[in-house]
Formats: sequence, structure tokens, C-alpha cells
Amino acid sequence: MRAHLTATQVAQAFRDACLAELDALKPGNVHRFGDDPRMTVADFETSARVAAAPLAQASAAVGERISASVAATVAAVGHNTNLGIILLSAPLASAALSDEAGDLRERLAKVLAGLSVEDAKEAYAAIRQANPGGLGEVPRHGVDGEPAITLLEAMKAAEGHDRIAWNYSHDFADIFDLGLPRFREAERCGWPAPFVTTSVYLGFLSTLPDTLIERKFGSPQAFEVQAEAKSLTGKLNDSANRAAVEQELKDFDRSLKARGLNPGTSADLTVATLLAASLQALEQRR
Repeated sequence: MRAHLTATQVAQAFRDACLAELDALKPGNVHRFGDDPRMTVADFETSARVAAAPLAQASAAVGERISASVAATVAAVGHNTNLGIILLSAPLASAALSDEAGDLRERLAKVLAGLSVEDAKEAYAAIRQANPGGLGEVPRHGVDGEPAITLLEAMKAAEGHDRIAWNYSHDFADIFDLGLPRFREAERCGWPAPFVTTSVYLGFLSTLPDTLIERKFGSPQAFEVQAEAKSLTGKLNDSANRAAVEQELKDFDRSLKARGLNPGTSADLTVATLLAASLQALEQRR
């Protein structure tokens, strides 16, 4: 059997997902309506461009995709812009490039179940190279040492404080059961693409306490941001005046950035949702 998609298609889908996320107003994160004080839209555009090919290389293992994509990003921009995006996108890329039977979700589950110790070693090295903020101290299987367990086992050990890890151990349930239904509902309503992405982002932020905020600032702060996002989500869903909601989103964006709060996990889950939607659409057109 041939692969479901080509490396070129997967690389383009990854780039498109990363760029589409930048087009949307995502309070607290980098977007075209306003940079973060520490990094710019251009940093993320460059990261999407240089990470796409190594992420989508044919026949690579998940760990190799993660390691090569992070290395390309750090070499190009000098700091971490997309570690969470890469961690979520690498298994999706492997599933899209697989020649196994089944739909994308079924093939993804097989990819995750087959993760190896070598995948963990590659991913740990990439995480150390990216040096993300908010990792904290982990009692078992921390990334500062060499793992003796598979990448899936490592993610299961971390799932209590990291939603990306949780998705590895739950077959990306947030993407398929929360992100994609919200994406399709917003599209069905005829919303412009940036508002579709904002809706997906607010869906994550209002439903799940952002684990990057939780690790860096504690659970009360994460729950406070979640409650603020929930109020905005209701307004976005109910209001016909999107211009008025857009101003409230900008106000929320300024407020989060003034407090130094970056819901990065919600943004990473949003990119993964956009990528999964694109991969599914490409497969349906085959």
C-alpha cells in the first residue's frame, strides 16, 4: 500500500496550519494583531517554514521528526517558538504518511502505541535544546536524564501537569473530540477563517485550564484565565457583531500580556487541530 499522503502535502499542511494560527486573534499569544514582548510573528513564520520539511520527512520515526524540527527551528530563530506544536504535529505527520489501513485517528492511535525508547531519547534531547519555560521539577522521568522508557510511557508519567502529554496518552482526544468539532461548527456557520481559529482557541482555553500557565503560575491563575475565556467564548458564539467581540478579544489580549500570562498550550492544541483538519481534508480528496 502507498502512503495516505506525500511528504510535500504534509509539510504544506503543517506550514498552512502554523500560518493560519498567526492570522487569528488568540489572546495572550503571538498573532498578527500584536507580537509578544519576547518574540515576533516573523519568528513564528520562519519557524513554520524551516520545521515543515524535517517534520514531514518520509519514513522517519516520531522522535526523529521532533528532533530534526526543533534543531531547524533553534538554528533559524535562536529560541523556542514551536516545541509544543512540533510535539503534537509529529505523530499526526507519521499517521498521515503511514500506509496502514484506517482513518487518520485510527492510524494515529497505532503510531502512539508504537512509540519507542529511541523516540523518547530523541524527544528528550529536543526538549533540552528548545529549553522551554515552565517545565519545573519532575519526580520521575525528567528530561534532564536519558530515558529508559518509551515516549508514550514518558508522556503518561507527565500527563498530570502537561496537556500535550495527556493527549499522547489519550490518543489526541482533545484534538478529535473538542478542537475538530468546534472547527467544523464554526466553518458550518460561515465564519471567516481567522474567527474559526479563534473559536477553536477559545474552546480549548475556556474548557481546559492551560497547563503552561498552570505550571508557571499555579492552578488558581490558570482557572482564572479559563473563566475569563469562557465569558468571551459565549459572546463570540452569540454575537452577530464580531467587531465588538474583536475589541474585547484585543482587550483580553492586552490584559494577559500585561500580566505575563501566555496560554501556550491552548495555542499548540489549536495548531494541531488545524493540521488534523487539513490532513483529513486532503485524505478525503484522494
